Amino acid sequence: MTRLWHGFAAMGAVDGAEFVVTRGEGARVWDQAGREYLDASAGLWFVSVGHGRGEIADAAAAQMRKLATHHCFFDHANEPALELADRIVRDWTPFDDGAVFFGSGGSEAVDTACKLARRFWSVQGQESKTIIISRQHSYHGMNAYGTSLAGIPANLEGFGTMIPETLRVRWDEAEDLEETLDRYEGRVAAYIGEPVIGAGGVIAPPEGYWKEIRRICTERDILFIQDEVICGFGRLGDRMGCTRYGVEPDIITFAKGVTSGYLPLGGVIAGPRVKDLFWAPGAPPFRHGFTYTGHAACCAAGLANLDIIDREGLVARVAELEPIVAEVMAPLADIDIVAEVRTVGLLAGIEFTPEVLAANPGFADKASVKSREAGVITRGLRGVGLQFSPPFVTTPDELAEMAAGLRAGIEAMAAVA
Repeated sequence: MTRLWHGFAAMGAVDGAEFVVTRGEGARVWDQAGREYLDASAGLWFVSVGHGRGEIADAAAAQMRKLATHHCFFDHANEPALELADRIVRDWTPFDDGAVFFGSGGSEAVDTACKLARRFWSVQGQESKTIIISRQHSYHGMNAYGTSLAGIPANLEGFGTMIPETLRVRWDEAEDLEETLDRYEGRVAAYIGEPVIGAGGVIAPPEGYWKEIRRICTERDILFIQDEVICGFGRLGDRMGCTRYGVEPDIITFAKGVTSGYLPLGGVIAGPRVKDLFWAPGAPPFRHGFTYTGHAACCAAGLANLDIIDREGLVARVAELEPIVAEVMAPLADIDIVAEVRTVGLLAGIEFTPEVLAANPGFADKASVKSREAGVITRGLRGVGLQFSPPFVTTPDELAEMAAGLRAGIEAMAAVA
């Protein structure tokens, strides 16, 4: 019997049947029985530099021995938080200037960004601008704002209305945003979108989509938020997803890749337009924060993680691996029950046919278990497909092994469906 309540789990099925991972190295992990697996999902998208990087553990431990943390409320700060904020803005964003507000992960980052967007307008006397618009299939975490913005219907089910001032538009039509803004003239604070939709199925934007969204947000005077929790820090073969697609948002949210998941950290990067309003003489405070905002040991882990990414050239490595991912994943599209395989950067989504999903609604999650039995860890996405997001240090041979394990899992599930 377990006392641990698992996320997104039907505990009646999990109790007594947990899959317990005990150690990891590179792109591989081992379970309690000593069996080895390839981690094709990098945890929940986050183990960018691979498992077992002692350098990050050492940096966090050294900081804890010196000062575990000190809060960042009011005029208080600590050295790792100051250094990491400066480095993120300087080296990882398209901004000439900006500011970082830290939290503990992506869900807090999204809540922060949405509150900041609303406060941005209220400070200027535009109290009616409160609506946040997101996209179909989107995932923005599971705090109140993220749940309310969800473009995955199952993530809203049973929670009722939390934050009513949220709307969704089609994932692939910028015109839908314009039409929505026409209907809610003067009431929209911001639009939020993932550069590439992640948990909704690994869906890349249509050509020119983000530049058109940037144009619309500018012309209609709403803030443009890019949710870079998955795509940021190199996952798409560039510094951020927005830099890959050549746009400069007003606000960026981040998490996962900033520490490669070694310690919980996330936050918001405010570009000059937003930052300057709150930095102006006499500007009111942004009355928001968390106990662990700017946690010193977590920020030390982030600095060590970025050191590894820079030293080993891992962003460029992702760009080099991108065509290999496309090559090894493409044959999976030949499986009868696979409708589509989508790849971008070091990401892929394998979507199953409507027929097999209708006949067996739990097919994707069951196929992920079969893939694990074949030695490859993945997970279901939106109930329609499987995730592929390996660590940046994965070798071409390991990518091919992962693809083979996914094929074995899908075909084994097809045989019993």
